[in-house]
Amino acid sequence: MAERLRSALTLESNKSDCNDFHALNTSLSPLRTRPSASTSSSSSGCIASGIAGRRTRSGEHMVSAETSKIGSGVRSSRPGHRRSGSEPLIYVGARGESSPVSSPATNVLPAGNICPSGKIGRSGIMSRSAAARSDVLGEGARNYGHGSIMRGGSGGCGTSTPAGEAAAGSGLDPVMRRAMVSTDPEEVRRAGNELYRRGRFEEALRLYDRAIVIFPESAACRSNRAAALIGLGRLGEALKSCDEAVKLEPSFVRAHHRLASLHIRFGQVESAGKHLFWPGLQPDPLELQKLKAVDMHVRRCADARKIGDWKIVLRESNAAIAAGADSSSLLMTAKAEASLWLHDLEEADSTISQALKLEISSPPSSQAKLFGILSNSYTHMVNAQVEMALGRYDNAVASAEKARQIDPQNFEITMTLNKVRSVARARTRGNELFNAGKFEEACFAYGEGLKYDPFNPTLYCNRAACLSKLGQWEKSIKDCNEALKIYPHHTKALLRRAASNGKLERWAESVKDYEVLRMELPRDSEVAESLFHAQLALKTSCRNGVSNMTFGGEVELITGLEQFKNAISFHGALVVLFMAALDHHCLRISPFLDILSRRFPSVKFLKVDINKSPAVCKSENVITVPTLKIYKDGVKMKYLICPNQQVLEESVRLYCL
Repeated sequence: MAERLRSALTLESNKSDCNDFHALNTSLSPLRTRPSASTSSSSSGCIASGIAGRRTRSGEHMVSAETSKIGSGVRSSRPGHRRSGSEPLIYVGARGESSPVSSPATNVLPAGNICPSGKIGRSGIMSRSAAARSDVLGEGARNYGHGSIMRGGSGGCGTSTPAGEAAAGSGLDPVMRRAMVSTDPEEVRRAGNELYRRGRFEEALRLYDRAIVIFPESAACRSNRAAALIGLGRLGEALKSCDEAVKLEPSFVRAHHRLASLHIRFGQVESAGKHLFWPGLQPDPLELQKLKAVDMHVRRCADARKIGDWKIVLRESNAAIAAGADSSSLLMTAKAEASLWLHDLEEADSTISQALKLEISSPPSSQAKLFGILSNSYTHMVNAQVEMALGRYDNAVASAEKARQIDPQNFEITMTLNKVRSVARARTRGNELFNAGKFEEACFAYGEGLKYDPFNPTLYCNRAACLSKLGQWEKSIKDCNEALKIYPHHTKALLRRAASNGKLERWAESVKDYEVLRMELPRDSEVAESLFHAQLALKTSCRNGVSNMTFGGEVELITGLEQFKNAISFHGALVVLFMAALDHHCLRISPFLDILSRRFPSVKFLKVDINKSPAVCKSENVITVPTLKIYKDGVKMKYLICPNQQVLEESVRLYCL
């Protein structure tokens, strides 16, 4: 088996992976029927009347490949429904009629064998009535584990009667009611199949569980239970259920293929290969293609991590996830680690949170090593690094200690734990000294922490605060710059840099930072006031007239054309409302302009009554009220007619900050 897996994974190692990558657009792919007689005998199919067959322990029928005549027509030698590529499923009725049916996009169904319930005659020929009642989970056109239930005729539980269809969405399904009181595992299982076919996975799962209680030795029921769990997104439980199925019947083809597909989704190449190349079974071509693609991208990811090429790590981890390993906590963690070292802390934080959720839902059997580190140990190690970069030191230490408990012998994890502890101690010591007013000693303590972690934005920002207290504005700005290189959205670093630039009377730089902060913290009054005073200082330094500016001042009323021309030459942002005193739209928008003048203190607001200042309205070609115009540095930026309050505020924020 190991030799077959190695051979398969290296067979096309020199070929371009572009075809593999684009072909793998689903996480669980459908298994296809194979043309050989030996293969089709173990795969699921629709058992029609008049076809010879025998039942295996799993409930699958071993059907001969001979052609059979049904009525006056002759059917193909391949038993049951067939599909090639994306061909539609074929329903075969009791009289031999066939019609193409596509699996509905909103109700994908499992590929797997749910045991037919028909009886087998002594000669191996099934009766017409038995075939009509047989239900088989066919091979779906969507995801592996999701296909269509094929019915042989009009009888049995699988048949949809008008009453049954009417009750399907009511919650009082007669199929469900009968099955929940039945002691016949076949009837319960068939009812589960019908509910599964309708996409009612939770109810189907309840019936499969009941069938297993009645008949614990049924491998097929456990495999079908796994299909329902996959439909519910509970992949770890599905994998466990499939494991139970193959323990009951080691040669159960469908269960092995489901296990292979699930292990691929968890990113476990070796475990997937074990089931895909199970002795005596032929691997599914599409699953094998996915296995090769995931293995190739994981290897490239590992090679790039060794040399610290984080851009390639990010690219290859994303490619492996897209190729099929969409539930791999290992690969999600690799993506988070790459984002961390590429200084995209927000992305790293979001991605490691996803990895932790996947790690919780992953089954214990999926534990494996990536980069020489145990799966969940690696996840906690990277989480510790992300938490430390974001200044959450208690969480960082706890995650690093948990990683060490899981994998105590790993050198990289031990080094990470020591680093996290050292940085946390330095930060705690620095904070204590800062609070005691010992700013020089605090600077030294934060510097010690940076020796262990030279890319820690929190330590740079804290040291910048100390330097600011010591009046060392240039050094403070330098540390803020370092913090912002690592974490561009570090609010405290922006505040401290803006304040330090203000102390050095670099008002343009100060205003620039305060404007960014004003966008990020629109309701922060201190930021608004600081921005106003910085802009005021900048205008003063540029010798512009600012005698009429006050923080949060009143809206200025324009009464003449000359006054208006002087006002719009204002160096900065300006909003003009053209209004009529008795217009009801103007009466609603005018008080809101007063609110905006306090919310945006650096913006100048004007009102022009068109009845009292017709010359102004004529010069501005205003014919409708209320009309608002936004200027910046004397240039008209925006023209609004009858805006609502939300549009007006968003426009002021966009064009004036």
